[in-house]
Amino acid sequence: MLRRVNTRSDPALHEVGSRARTQPPPPAIVFDALTDPDRDPARPWLVLLDDEQRPRVLEAAYPELVVWSSLWPRRPDARVRFELASDGRAGSLVRWRLLVAEPLPDGSLLGHLRKRLNRLINAELRYTFGQ
Repeated sequence: MLRRVNTRSDPALHEVGSRARTQPPPPAIVFDALTDPDRDPARPWLVLLDDEQRPRVLEAAYPELVVWSSLWPRRPDARVRFELASDGRAGSLVRWRLLVAEPLPDGSLLGHLRKRLNRLINAELRYTFGQ
């Protein structure tokens, strides 16, 4: 399922992955973690693999939106868009969207990129918040 997504940084990107899950802290805390992953050296969560690079924040609107540059040098066009909202209780609903330009990644690479984002956000980041 492909969806063309317009962003300020690049209007010709396609959404090739998305996942929404809750996180324990409110959106402002998740926003801080996404915009400054090294803010708490005692709780590192953005531990990169050999084929990854540190993303830059391309867009941010406190506390509901963060857009990262690519984590993957072999796909410098990729963007990761995070949409943050209240979960209706004390926490957040965090949706990540993986956006890429054409040519689209093959199935194997796409599976790797999606799995890696899900691991970073819905496991590593979540663990830093005590879950």
